[in-house]
Amino acid sequence: MSLEKAIKNVGSAKELARRLGVTAQAVSQWKKVPADRVLSVERVSGVNRSDLRPDLYPLEMPVQPAQVAQ
Repeated sequence: MSLEKAIKNVGSAKELARRLGVTAQAVSQWKKVPADRVLSVERVSGVNRSDLRPDLYPLEMPVQPAQVAQ
């Protein structure tokens, strides 16, 4: 899960919470990153928003050259 990756990138859930200005208890209760915290978590942890919440930020498919020419 990418929340774990964000926590690992900053060192601990407590450190992620500190950087976000929330309690460590709040972070520990997240099953997934809340929608209003995705961009902040991305900024402080370096984990891409589409990895944190693919339901909100799906990966964009690259355009193939054949599609552009049509």
